[in-house]
Amino acid sequence: MAKSLPPLTWFRAFEAAARHLSFTAAAEEIGLTQSAVSQQVKALETRLSVALFTRRARGLSLTDEGRKLLPQVGSALGVLAAATDAFDTGPAANLLTVAASISVTQWVIAPGLASFASQHPDIRIRFQSAIWPDDFNLTRADVEIRFGSETQVGRNAQRLVPDRLVAVKSARATGDLTTLPLIEAVGTSSGWKDWARKVAPVPEPQLFADSYGMALHLAAQGNGVALVSQLLIRHAVASGAVTLAHPGAIDGNEGYFLSVDDANPQAVQFRAWLLAQVG
Repeated sequence: MAKSLPPLTWFRAFEAAARHLSFTAAAEEIGLTQSAVSQQVKALETRLSVALFTRRARGLSLTDEGRKLLPQVGSALGVLAAATDAFDTGPAANLLTVAASISVTQWVIAPGLASFASQHPDIRIRFQSAIWPDDFNLTRADVEIRFGSETQVGRNAQRLVPDRLVAVKSARATGDLTTLPLIEAVGTSSGWKDWARKVAPVPEPQLFADSYGMALHLAAQGNGVALVSQLLIRHAVASGAVTLAHPGAIDGNEGYFLSVDDANPQAVQFRAWLLAQVG
């Protein structure tokens, strides 16, 4: 059986860190936290059984193995970017392109999308799943909803609220934060440790997801308590999929940011509709 490849995200984190010789600069480029980039590079090193960087107090330097790997990874990522760009045909008449994570599309946009369609029957919408900054660059989207800190999402982006972090569980689940498994969304700089420090002590998380949306889905299926953005839970709570597991909330360092092409009337209309949905 052929050996499976490491995740593409690990290679992207390595390539960016190798170019900048900095986990912090790499994180700013690809839209992750510094700790997430560091963890992904470490995971790649463990998988390959080699050290790719020498870590020093003043920064990073590539090892011989890292120097050998970098041009191959850079070339491969370039080929993938060119291959996907060939299929991007650009804007079409009455076609609005919305780039967002699956979490936002599933939990924020989809529940009320029929109302937008009824108000604007002449507008067709193409949804593009996008997480990384270069994902957004390739889509040439009219509407973008990015996740990150204010310094990561670019200028003229409007933070979507409410966006504090709250604890939710399935309405069918019995128990509380001390008895049910805790679900952690990794790749963010705020989590259950901050909750324990600011609200109430809790056990260590037992389940880990790579997004708030996945964490929310796990909670809705009765797998434990997830700490997620308020922005995502409105429909889930209203539909009875989840309920608050605790009345407390904490601030998150990252959030969801909306930006649109103001020269596109359809994008402006979509922005007005979306803000009404979350407001």
